Amino acid sequence: MGDEAYIQGYLEDCAEIANKLDRAQILKMSKMLIDIRSRQGRLFILGVGGGAGHASHAVNDFRKIAGIEAYTPTDNVSELTARVNDDGWETVFVNWLRGSRLNRKDGVLVFSVGGGNEEKKISVNLVMALRYAKDVGASIMGVVGRDGGYTAKVADACVIVPTVNAETVTPHTEGFQAVIWHLLVSSPEMKKFEMKWESTK
Repeated sequence: MGDEAYIQGYLEDCAEIANKLDRAQILKMSKMLIDIRSRQGRLFILGVGGGAGHASHAVNDFRKIAGIEAYTPTDNVSELTARVNDDGWETVFVNWLRGSRLNRKDGVLVFSVGGGNEEKKISVNLVMALRYAKDVGASIMGVVGRDGGYTAKVADACVIVPTVNAETVTPHTEGFQAVIWHLLVSSPEMKKFEMKWESTK
């Protein structure tokens, strides 16, 4: 397959995914985020790899546009690497959440392709963090791919980016994670502050 055919197929897949996204789960997530804001809770965003990059960007948007106090452990490389070095990779997020005094007023949002799978030893750090979040009664949300993994099993609201092409699960999942959080922060009920270009006449 040449580049021209790949581009055409990739974008056609994007259109199919957009049409298949679970609108009810997106709406549920929006209402949960608004509830977190109204009770003055905090939003903790977890992700590794591309999900970590998304988490940092999304923290900015939820704070600046939606007026939600938000954080991600991957923004502090000193603490992150100290915890990995001293305690191990699998506990890095759960120990950070403990240190942040996660509680039932707060929410945890996961960006992950697989959603975490303890049996396969994939993103076990997410599994342990979500188990703790469940124990303390925090709201759990996720935007994940494939079958959603552990995140989909325990989340109060979870958008699973549908697989339409097994060869592009990761780029499509990560691409639509950005689509969904931008949709959320810019929605009429969520948006608290105007965005620069939309407010410039």
